[in-house]
Amino acid sequence: MKEIVILSGKGGTGKTTIVGSFAALAQSKVLADCDVDAADLHLLLSPSERQKSEFWSGQVAYIDRDRCTECGLCQELCRFDAIKDFMVDPVSCEGCGFCSHVCPVEAITMKENMSGYWFISDTKYGPLVHARLGIAQENSGKLVAAVRQQAKQIAESEGEDLIISDGPPGIGCPVISSLSGASLALLVTEPTLSGMHDLERVLGVCRHFGVPVLVCINKCDLNEGNTQQIESQCLSQGVEIAGRVPFDNIVSQSIVQGIPVVEYSNGTVTQEIERMWHTISARLRNSSKE
Repeated sequence: MKEIVILSGKGGTGKTTIVGSFAALAQSKVLADCDVDAADLHLLLSPSERQKSEFWSGQVAYIDRDRCTECGLCQELCRFDAIKDFMVDPVSCEGCGFCSHVCPVEAITMKENMSGYWFISDTKYGPLVHARLGIAQENSGKLVAAVRQQAKQIAESEGEDLIISDGPPGIGCPVISSLSGASLALLVTEPTLSGMHDLERVLGVCRHFGVPVLVCINKCDLNEGNTQQIESQCLSQGVEIAGRVPFDNIVSQSIVQGIPVVEYSNGTVTQEIERMWHTISARLRNSSKE
C-alpha cells in the first residue's frame, strides 16, 4: 500500500482541485483530507456520511463555584487572561493547568476538551476520511494523525492499494503529521513570488523527512518567467516537475458545479492533469519494485 500526500507551501495554489481530479483518475484508493483546519475536499466529492466520531484533545480549566472562595489568585496568575469573574473562558484557556495547582482550596480541575469530529464517508470515487476541527481549537496535528490512521485501516480492511491525502498548507505541525511516512509528496505551487518562496520551505521539510518529491506548477502560464525560475530551482535540486497545468476558467466552473475538472471538461487542463497522474503512478510503481 502506497500513500501520496499533496502539499503546498501556501494556501490557494489549487491543491484540492488536483486531489479531486486524482480521486476520479485513480483506481483502488482511499481518500483522506488532512487539511483539518479548513477541510474542503468534501465540498467537491459530495460524500455521504458513514460514521461520525468525536475528537478529544487537550484540557480546559473548570472552576467549581461551590468550592471556590473567590480569593482571586487564579485570575491574578493566569497569563492568558482566561479567568474573569471566576469563570473560565474556554477559548482563551491554553490548558496549562497552572491555575489548578495554585488554587488553595482545589476548586479548579482540568477537564478533557472535545475539539472536533472526524468522519468516514462514502463517495462515488471511494471511501473518504475527513475531519472538522472546532472553532479556536488546536492540536490539529494530532487530528491529522487520526485521519491518516483511519484511512490506513480502511485501505487494509478493504484491500485498497493507495491512499491519496489532501495535505494542509504551510510547513507547521499539521504538515509534518501528514507527511511523515508517506511514499511520495506532490508539491503544488504557482508562479508567484510567495509561491516560489514557500515551495522552497516545504521542499526543505520533505528533504528533512526523506520523502520523495514531485512538483506541479499550477497556472503555469500566468508568469512564464517565474515558471522558468521554479523549473531551474527544482532542476538544481534534482526535483522532477511532474505537471504544468495552465490557467483556465473551466476549473472554477467545475468547482461551482462540484465536479472534478477531469470529469467536467476534456480540455488542456484535464490532459495535463492526466499526464501528471501517469507520471506519479509510474513513480509509485518504480518505488514498489525497489
